[in-house]
Amino acid sequence: MFCVVWAFPVYWMFDTAFKPYGRILSATPGFLPIPPSLGNFTDAVHKPLFGTYLRNSLIVTGSVVLLSLAVAFLAATALTRFRFLGRRGFLVGVLMVQMVPQPALLIPLFLSLRSAHLLNTLIGLTLTYVAFVLPFTIWTLRGFLHGVPIELEEAAMVDGAGRLTIMRSILLPLVAPGVIATSVFAFITAWNDYVYAYVMMKDQDKYTLPVWLVSFSTSTGTDYGGLIAASSLFALPVIVFFMIIQRRLVEGMTSGAVKE
Repeated sequence: MFCVVWAFPVYWMFDTAFKPYGRILSATPGFLPIPPSLGNFTDAVHKPLFGTYLRNSLIVTGSVVLLSLAVAFLAATALTRFRFLGRRGFLVGVLMVQMVPQPALLIPLFLSLRSAHLLNTLIGLTLTYVAFVLPFTIWTLRGFLHGVPIELEEAAMVDGAGRLTIMRSILLPLVAPGVIATSVFAFITAWNDYVYAYVMMKDQDKYTLPVWLVSFSTSTGTDYGGLIAASSLFALPVIVFFMIIQRRLVEGMTSGAVKE
């Protein structure tokens, strides 16, 4: 029953996207789009700058996932395999940063990007999202790396393997489920954000898809058919991404439950 309740809004979104505009506004709801219509999707994808917004979202989201995982993996490895002054303080700091609400950082990040001449650039937006997801990814990957016996690395060192070889050939394959699990968080954070994409960007050709969704609501009214179809297209990559990595994600959630 819970699955039905959770899945119904998603079904209703896709169902409404295939309905003609007149049936969407009908007082009598219809649970099947008979006959189905692609008119709403056609109107959505033919909206100005749709291809540009899609390209920007793919570039920013892909860069955030790759960059955050690379940095988090190196940081988590250092935190679990090395003992240095301030290590526990750094971990507490990472956890505290994760607790800070994102809207509270809007003005400081805006001023920082403006000082660095990165305002209104995809690079600046990417670095902003990386800053948001790094605390979570570092903390999570640290838990996975704690489950890898250090004896494996010591045996590899005896055989002459260097630190980079150990990280690439031993640690990374063993914590792959954790990497995939954390990549979901990075992907969703970068893909769904609207506020920072709207505030940090000045030119329309730098906007991402969440800003494109808002364009269906104007002062003259809301194009509900186009908005629902656009929302379906916007949610589709997340659903596909989750379905591809679902099995590895479950493995990561269970194997990452390590208590230090």
